[in-house]
Amino acid sequence: MSQAFAVVIEETDHNFSAYVPDLPGCVATGPSRDAVLAEIREAIAFHLEGLAADAEPQPPLRSSVATVQV
Repeated sequence: MSQAFAVVIEETDHNFSAYVPDLPGCVATGPSRDAVLAEIREAIAFHLEGLAADAEPQPPLRSSVATVQV
């Protein structure tokens, strides 16, 4: 079963970073937006595998993403 997670991507002076608000500690970095998305996808899968291996429940999905134009 596939799930959709909200991911925050931030561009820095040297790379991109990403984190998943609903999975504390689930982070990734990469040299481009596409690269960091690939890395965070792998980080999410790894994070979920770790929770399952430890018999820990997945935190509830509570975050959403919106773009606001001002």
